[in-house]
Amino acid sequence: MNAAHSARVAVIGGGYAGMAAAVTLARHGVRVTVYEAGKVLGGRARQVTHASCSILLDNGQHLLLGAYHTTLDLALLVEPEARKWLRQTLQLHTEEGLQLFAPRLPAPWHLFTGLLRARGITLRHRLAAMRFMAAQRARGYRLAHDMPLIELLSEQPRALIELLWEPLCLAAMNTPLATASAQVFLNVLRDSLGRSRADSDLILPTVDLSSFFPDAAAAFLRKHGGGVVVQRRVRHIKRDSAGFVIDGQLHSHVVCAVAPHQAAELLTPFVELTEICAQIARLHYQPITTVYLQYPPEVRLPRAMTGLAHSLAQWVFDRGISHRQHGLLAVVISASNATNESNRQTLITDIARELERHLGTPPQPLWHQVIVEKRATFSCEAGIQRPDQSTPLANFYLAGDYTHGDYPATLEAATQSGVKCATRILTGLMPNHEKLSSA
Repeated sequence: MNAAHSARVAVIGGGYAGMAAAVTLARHGVRVTVYEAGKVLGGRARQVTHASCSILLDNGQHLLLGAYHTTLDLALLVEPEARKWLRQTLQLHTEEGLQLFAPRLPAPWHLFTGLLRARGITLRHRLAAMRFMAAQRARGYRLAHDMPLIELLSEQPRALIELLWEPLCLAAMNTPLATASAQVFLNVLRDSLGRSRADSDLILPTVDLSSFFPDAAAAFLRKHGGGVVVQRRVRHIKRDSAGFVIDGQLHSHVVCAVAPHQAAELLTPFVELTEICAQIARLHYQPITTVYLQYPPEVRLPRAMTGLAHSLAQWVFDRGISHRQHGLLAVVISASNATNESNRQTLITDIARELERHLGTPPQPLWHQVIVEKRATFSCEAGIQRPDQSTPLANFYLAGDYTHGDYPATLEAATQSGVKCATRILTGLMPNHEKLSSA
């Protein structure tokens, strides 16, 4: 038996990061057990069932980009016959705001042509955006030192910031311009707009987020000799001379893939992880509020995703187009404490009025549901120090969108972190192995 087949890896957390690590290990013959505290897989990108009518919702809306190759490749790996997404060329349509549509031209001409033809901003603003993108491309999208994004945009017209750069920042990073990392924002622009045209495509899931990848990943894992245990919260990890003991089972390696604010309970007992605990403690978090409004099934928007300018509602998703849930709209409010228990009805009333005014929807929805993720993402701030996937504790790894990487808190950051953990474990088990494929 080779080292890979003799290893036993525990993955704690069944979100996108944990399942990415588990799948990558399993396909190379490593036995993996995933421990998930919740009833469903997906972590902070999971299926939610509406209480009264059993409609499958999500705890938040996730838009992917064509550049998110790791996530998309893994989704196809675990379910090759299913393509669970709607793919569209880059288009940003904001009612009474910026309207940008990129043609099918090679990069970067698709972007420059789209900016030149954009509506809702003046020619001066369009040229300013093109100069900014050309300047970043010329310097390889790299800064000598990180800074708040608002500083990098200091020479951009205020109206352009409000109509283009701020909505993109909130959508990509869920962090306000005043504190958002300029370098991480440039990383997203580099990979989505600075490479091939297809990398800028918008990818909208057509199934709930648990079905999109984690559920199929669990089936793949079981098929390859692994296991998934749900509703099992791991509170203690005992170190043994031969590895780590979890639920009475000995494991040679551990991948800790829980949310950062939940990780301290598992990491604190190990003195080797003290500095990592301190790094995690310094992280701040941003909320995301998702408001679902069900209208009659004949209600349909002109496009799957529409922005609203100068509104509480930032983006509106038509799940009739993406999920065939006709008449169901999902409104996203990023980086804002938009609601609490005492003002939810006021929020619904305000959102319904905005949709009626901007999009012509009926005055009142048939039903609604508000989902607030208070710690939806870490706050991706300038100069932030993110822990590496490898730790000073031998055979103990961290996976999650908050760990070291180029991207903010996205599904792609999560899956990339999981693959990194798995690759490092496999490299340790098979040091002479040929270059490992990530998906």
